[in-house]
Amino acid sequence: MTLLTIESSPWHRNDFAVPYPTYFHPSNDNEVFQWQNRMRRQRRRFLFSFAGAPRPNLPDSIRNQIIDQCSASRRKCKLLECGLVGSKCHTPVNVMKMFQSSVFCLQPPGDSYTRRSVFDSILAGCIPVFFHPGSAYVQYLWHLPKNYTKYSVFIPGNSIKSGNASIEKILHRIPREEVVAMREEVIRLISKVIYANPKSRLETLEDAFDIAVKAVLERVETVRRDMREGRNSSLLLMKRCLGSILCWGQTLLNMNGILSLIKQMPTFKLGNRTTNKFNFFIVVVESCSS
Repeated sequence: MTLLTIESSPWHRNDFAVPYPTYFHPSNDNEVFQWQNRMRRQRRRFLFSFAGAPRPNLPDSIRNQIIDQCSASRRKCKLLECGLVGSKCHTPVNVMKMFQSSVFCLQPPGDSYTRRSVFDSILAGCIPVFFHPGSAYVQYLWHLPKNYTKYSVFIPGNSIKSGNASIEKILHRIPREEVVAMREEVIRLISKVIYANPKSRLETLEDAFDIAVKAVLERVETVRRDMREGRNSSLLLMKRCLGSILCWGQTLLNMNGILSLIKQMPTFKLGNRTTNKFNFFIVVVESCSS
C-alpha cells in the first residue's frame, strides 16, 4: 500500500508527500505558460514577506522571532498577520498579491512542519525560505529538486530562535545572479506543484498528479522486480525514495553530493491541531504479484 498525503511521516515508509492544492487549476499548457511569464514580469518591491500567526502554545516555534524581525525590517519585509480578527490573511487574493510582490517568502513550521503557503509562494514565483528540512526537503521527494539550493534558501531555525541570525542580512547578501536563477527555477516548478483542471489535461507538461501517479507506478514495478529477484524491496525502496534522509532530530541531508548535519527541534513534535492536516490523502493499493 502507498499513502499519498500532504505531509508524510518518517516513521512510515509507505507515506509519500504530494503538494498541497493551490488556487490555480489550468485547463491547458498555454494557461500555465501565460502565468509563468506573468510571474517573471512581476515587480517585487519587498525583499521578503511572511503570512502567518504566532504559535504561543508551541515552545519550539520561531514565528514570534520571525514576526519581530519582519516588523523591524518594515521597508524590506511585508507582514500579513493571520492571527488578528478581520485579517486580510484570510482572503486568498491578498496573500497571493503579497507573495507576487516579494523576492523571498518565509516558510517556518506552524502546527506541523509543512504549509500550503509553500506552494502558494512557488505559484507566485516567490523563492521559499525554510527553517527546517521537514518543511519540504524530506517531504516532496517526487516534486521538488534534490538540490534544494536551486529553488530555496535554508536558515537553521535554531539560529533564529537564539537571535544569532538576521533574516534580512542573510537574504540581502545573496548575489543578484543567484536570486535570478533561483526565481527562474521556482517559476519552472509551477507546473509540477499544481493540479490541472480535472475536466481537461495538459499536453506537454506534467502536473503534480501526473508526477505522483508515475512515481507510484515506478514504485510498484520496483517492488515486483525485487520480489522476483528475492531482494529486500523495503530496504531498497527506503534507500531509493528517502536517500536524502539518514536521520531526523539531527537531520543529515545528502543533497548535491554534500553532507551537512543540521541540528533541529525534536522529530515531528506536532501541535494539538495537526491531525486536521492529514484529512487530505490518497491510498493506493498495489498488486505485487508477478
